[in-house]
Amino acid sequence: MTSLFNEFDLWGPLDPAADAGYGEDKPKRKGFFTDTSICIGCKACEVACKEWNDVPADHFDMTATSYDNSHSLNSNQWRHVAFIEQPRRPAVDLGMPTTRPDDDLLGGLLAEGETGDGAPSDGVPDFRWLMSSDVCKHCTHAACLDVCPTGSLFRSEFGTVVVQDDICNGCGYCVPACPYGVIERRRGPEGSKNVGIAQKCTLCYDRLGAGQQPACSQACPTQSIQFGDVEELRERAERRVARLHEAGVMDARLYGNDPHDGVGGTGAFFLLLDEPEVYGFPPDPVVTTRDLPQMFRRASAAAVTLLAGAAVAFVGRRG
Repeated sequence: MTSLFNEFDLWGPLDPAADAGYGEDKPKRKGFFTDTSICIGCKACEVACKEWNDVPADHFDMTATSYDNSHSLNSNQWRHVAFIEQPRRPAVDLGMPTTRPDDDLLGGLLAEGETGDGAPSDGVPDFRWLMSSDVCKHCTHAACLDVCPTGSLFRSEFGTVVVQDDICNGCGYCVPACPYGVIERRRGPEGSKNVGIAQKCTLCYDRLGAGQQPACSQACPTQSIQFGDVEELRERAERRVARLHEAGVMDARLYGNDPHDGVGGTGAFFLLLDEPEVYGFPPDPVVTTRDLPQMFRRASAAAVTLLAGAAVAFVGRRG
């Protein structure tokens, strides 16, 4: 099995299931492509996820700052639809003739009454909604796997990262290890022996084994969440971005699809309409265990030096 800490493999394309020891008869890597440009914020994915995975339906509170009542990914929220309200940017007149972008290519990006050049018509609010359904990224190089001492977190034959909560000891090492802040521990009632079991999206591992797609993608009414083979989804995502650019939506970009990024690419990636930070994503995520080999080598060298110094001092004292 190839080590995570092989520097060449860390920065190049990798089949995570094969790296975990699965044979040639394994299925193709599965994942999500989330096209935020057609997300309507219905939260059907959140409900479907909770129903299928028996995730508690709590922590639904209005904050008076957003219509989003589930706030963020956590141990009881494996799917989270963000509501991001932005003021519309005014059109910049460059003195060049312009045309209205093709509505079919935009796929619903223009609100009713909008002119297509960023200037709303009378009666249309001067803001836009960015909707995005967030989920565990199922990283190619997953730091949570590296730090788990019990094997509760494992790589499935589909290339996904799954939690076996029945053998989780609640150590919490995986929580700070995740560069996306996805994993959280679900604590039991006060007085119970549950110290906090790690919880996150499993990409509906039980459904994949039965030949079904995850509950969230099946429930999505606009196909904003698309499930399938990761390589095919990446090609589909590239075509979608190209079409949006042709339609004049130049802010469209992909996030998490680059196999040469700091986590080797992700199994769940996104089409965004603004900078990653706007959606709460780190702009340049890096697997947090990347520097462990170098740290180990330096610590080992320091230990050897100290032992050598102690030995020399002991021999000199006896002489």
